[in-house]
Amino acid sequence: MKKRVMIQMPISDGLKSVFDGRDDIEIERFTELGEDNIFQHIGNYDAVILGIAPLTPRLIAAADRLKIASRFGVGYDAVDVPALTKAGIPLSVVGIANSVTVAEHSLFFMLALAKQALTYDRETRKGNWAIRFDQPAFDLAGRTVLILGFGRIGRRLVNRCVAMEMNVLVHDPYVIQDAIRTAGATPVTDWRGVLGEIDFLSVNCLKNAETNGMVGTAELAALRKTAFVVNTARGGIVDEAALYNALKAKSIAGAGIDPFVDEPATPDNPLFELDNILVSPHSAGVTQESVFRMGQVAAQNVVDCFDGNLNPANVINTEVLK
Repeated sequence: MKKRVMIQMPISDGLKSVFDGRDDIEIERFTELGEDNIFQHIGNYDAVILGIAPLTPRLIAAADRLKIASRFGVGYDAVDVPALTKAGIPLSVVGIANSVTVAEHSLFFMLALAKQALTYDRETRKGNWAIRFDQPAFDLAGRTVLILGFGRIGRRLVNRCVAMEMNVLVHDPYVIQDAIRTAGATPVTDWRGVLGEIDFLSVNCLKNAETNGMVGTAELAALRKTAFVVNTARGGIVDEAALYNALKAKSIAGAGIDPFVDEPATPDNPLFELDNILVSPHSAGVTQESVFRMGQVAAQNVVDCFDGNLNPANVINTEVLK
């Protein structure tokens, strides 16, 4: 009997590169990702490759055959990990498959904001060449960035910011601080205490109970009027209402935001009425190369689980492997 895999996103070449060689596995793409629909069918599958749809305790309880939940990405805040662990089901992620991609997107936001990309494009089309002096761009070199998180993405962003000759500060109490120094950055224990000294605040940490809402009204008020906020992690780590108020009042210079609390973000999101914010559709980890790599690793995690040799380095709840 073939093992069945529910796939919650388009079947990419990366997924195919692994599954096409397995005649003992049957894959099926799901396009209706409402909880009720998944609930009706998840009991018929041995594995699920997760997109952004939540994996709730109700769904996990109905997944009688499920042997693995494989995330097409690295974030898993929409997954009830304790319920998976209780059921003995491993949750896997794609490791470093999109780490470079997200780090590049963070740097892209910084460059676009520093170089006045949106304003210059708009005004140049109108013939307004005086904008280059009326609203001058600035160099990243010599500017100070505070990066929240020194994980797979944060450490790669550090490398890129150091290469841009920036002064790089990093807050991550869960890593060896000497590793931050070795990367050419300065570890910071009290990150709120340095907010008044920085030009960019870049959010590159996981979303959890500790980090949800960690950049709120008080933190934004502590920033200089010339500072920018960049978030390529998860919606809600930067409080959206507080960010709107700060941008609207111009108490900070601008922002680059990729993830949102409610996704897909709708056109009536208050942030979209502002002209000092650059946004993207939660695409920081999505490029031609990363989509292939994420699909390949997500599929390989499923195959390895079926074959009994799942890589523990890609598993979040490793206790289920014991």
